[in-house]
Amino acid sequence: MHRVEHIMGLPISLRVEDGGPGRDTARAADPVFAWLREADARFSPFLPDSEVSRLDRGELEPHELSRDLTEVLGLCERYRVESGGAFQVRLPGRGLDPCAMVKGWAVQRAAELLRAEGVTTFCLNAGGDVVAAGRPWRVGVRHPERADQLCTVLEITDGAVATSGRYERGDHILDGRTGRPATGLLSLTVVASSLTEADATATAAFAMGADGIDWAAARAGCEVFAVDAERRVFRTPGFPGAG
Repeated sequence: MHRVEHIMGLPISLRVEDGGPGRDTARAADPVFAWLREADARFSPFLPDSEVSRLDRGELEPHELSRDLTEVLGLCERYRVESGGAFQVRLPGRGLDPCAMVKGWAVQRAAELLRAEGVTTFCLNAGGDVVAAGRPWRVGVRHPERADQLCTVLEITDGAVATSGRYERGDHILDGRTGRPATGLLSLTVVASSLTEADATATAAFAMGADGIDWAAARAGCEVFAVDAERRVFRTPGFPGAG
């Protein structure tokens, strides 16, 4: 089963190869995409009626927040502290924008919904950030300067991979310590056990610039592939190449 929908401003695809005995894999996909649409509606800063927008306008008190948003904001604060302020969801002069956390967190939860339905072998791809399970899946990382080429291919069986870069949306990742675009890296890819960790770590490390490579590599369970602004390539020893 293969299904694609456009949610959160990007294509999200789900490929299922084995739903387990007697499982309706097509039906199992319905709650996955329903959840992702719900997460977008609730947490997008671009929708005026979302919970995030209402909080940003001061219409909600902290005790009125949903458990999910409380969890997301707690994760944002954790990565802000651990990155020394480079990861930041509220910059001076800008509204609250937790998108850097929400996407990976929401897609990871979607993967957990699949597992709860007994789906064992799948690949869930959100604009190049991937959660995979059940067998080895090959994931290509786009070359940061050549859209028609890959700079590496990796293989993951049960885990997640996320890439932060400048090639799709330009200098959109800001260093929360300065408020200015992060330009020390061209791209940085993180492999971890969950997409929540992989995506947030990749974003925070990219915001830190060249220092973010060592920071990400030192995090437990994270493997890193990066290309800096000087076109130098860095790869941690455990980064899962495709062979």
